[in-house]
Amino acid sequence: MIRVLAGSSLQMASGRCSFVVFCICSVVISSSRGVYLEPDQNISLPKGWKYVGRVSASDQMLLVFSLKQQNTNKLKELLEEVSNPHSIQYGKYLTLDELSSLIRPSEETLKTVWTWLEKHGVQNCTTIQTFDFLKCFMSASTAEKLLPGSEFNRYTDGHHTLIRSPVKYEVAEEVAEHIDFVGGVHRFPQKKTVISKAWKTSQNIKAGFHLGVTPAVVRKRYNLTASAVGCHENNSQAVAQFLGQYFHQIDLSEFMALFGSSFVHHNKVSKVIGSQCGIKAGLEASLDVEYIMSAGANITTWVFSNTGRHESQEPFLDWMMLLSNMSSIPWVHSVSYGDDEDSLSLAYLNRINVEFMKAGVRGLTILFASGDDGAGCREVRRGINTFRPSFPASSPYVTTVGGTSFKNPFQITSEVTDFISGGGFSNVFKMPDYQAAAVKSYLKRMKSLPPATYYNVSGRAYPDVAALSDNYWIVSNLIPIPWISGTSASTPVFSGILALINDHRFQKGLPALGFVNPMLYNLQEKGLTEAFFDVTTGCHLGCLDEKTEGQGFCASQSWDPVTGWGTPNYPQLLKALLAGKLADP
Repeated sequence: MIRVLAGSSLQMASGRCSFVVFCICSVVISSSRGVYLEPDQNISLPKGWKYVGRVSASDQMLLVFSLKQQNTNKLKELLEEVSNPHSIQYGKYLTLDELSSLIRPSEETLKTVWTWLEKHGVQNCTTIQTFDFLKCFMSASTAEKLLPGSEFNRYTDGHHTLIRSPVKYEVAEEVAEHIDFVGGVHRFPQKKTVISKAWKTSQNIKAGFHLGVTPAVVRKRYNLTASAVGCHENNSQAVAQFLGQYFHQIDLSEFMALFGSSFVHHNKVSKVIGSQCGIKAGLEASLDVEYIMSAGANITTWVFSNTGRHESQEPFLDWMMLLSNMSSIPWVHSVSYGDDEDSLSLAYLNRINVEFMKAGVRGLTILFASGDDGAGCREVRRGINTFRPSFPASSPYVTTVGGTSFKNPFQITSEVTDFISGGGFSNVFKMPDYQAAAVKSYLKRMKSLPPATYYNVSGRAYPDVAALSDNYWIVSNLIPIPWISGTSASTPVFSGILALINDHRFQKGLPALGFVNPMLYNLQEKGLTEAFFDVTTGCHLGCLDEKTEGQGFCASQSWDPVTGWGTPNYPQLLKALLAGKLADP
């Protein structure tokens, strides 16, 4: 039978809001047998994965059915209202119960889908508090009957095995209008690796220069004094880890012993959601935990460890479901995760966007790394290339963090772009109103831009902000490791700084920052430029062809698609974001 997974019980701010109509639509293609929900999903085998063989008919699988939600039009309008600093509804967030009442699937949807599952003998299912996801265990033979066209095989990357179908699936016509997509069929978990840059030993390092980025370097550059630590009991922050990434509490303690002497901090993560049983800690997980807890110092920190505990699981989707099933949840989330936008179906992209809107109306701030491939590059056809945006970095409903380097790598100086910093324009999502003026200004003032055929000038532009992403020290498996780089470093740093600002807002009786993009763009357009260190030098990677010669976009004054608004000047950013609701324009 269906059962509801229990959540916990933190009270969050709520309020009443007005709504207008908005629609997110998925394209479906009918066939003689049924309906393809994800006709555009890339089903090619990702690099690093190998075919093992067909599953046996009795092998157990987990499928996730994303049920059609109600009132997504109202949800979008509500997010705009609670995130708009000029709105009377600013900061009046919903509780999980209120959110569930707004978007839960209709009774017709619930009945239709459950009747369809029972017809195929599927009964081992669970749902979540918002009722818009259904997780069901079944045999592989049942799954193939339920989803005509699918053929489930087992694949391995040498460390993990997965069950996936290399053939697109259909669903019965009578249920197609009630389901957005089925998880656990096509998508392989994204595998993220941090970058290590070892400097040549022949370089002359003068006395007094730092030998890589540490918490002390980050805090000095962004003007975080020893008193810039959290203290409010309701404040919290989190990082999310995915396939095969673990941290060790003992590494965190050792890291803080080596690098945390100048500020008050926690030595332990407060709570781990999910499995945390890896023998070896991962560089990615160590980096994320150590730097969100040194930037957002002395703040309660959670780790969501979504490691793929079942062969059919999609860890990122599993994390999104956890957010929808917990009433007690951290306010700021740092996520170093991304996939090529063009590799994902429109149905999947649109639904994940709705999940981000759900988080925003509850007052959550979600930050994603912009990626480490510059503008990216994809060959459309022989000799014809285009830039390749990353998702979720390209979502209009998250705050995306790019990367920078010190102008002098061994001195705390001004910053330039990190050439790997991801950035560009979405090919799927239109440019949101909150950033239209900033992007238009960039395109107008830049004398040299990549060829127009390489990017969608009307798409959501990213990143929104940036932080140092080059040459970090971490501790992993009790070993101090230098020269770790990537936007996986800049994202937890910026996240921790926003968590510190939340701390001060709570002390003043203000609501959490929530979806912060409208506020950030509004501040900058009003000329409050002291809140960021503007990064104006450098470009990032593009396509290695004659038209771009390996270059993507370049930094400039004000906003740009490499470093966003720039890097945080904490005292000024705090001052600006403590204003609460802004005066009417």
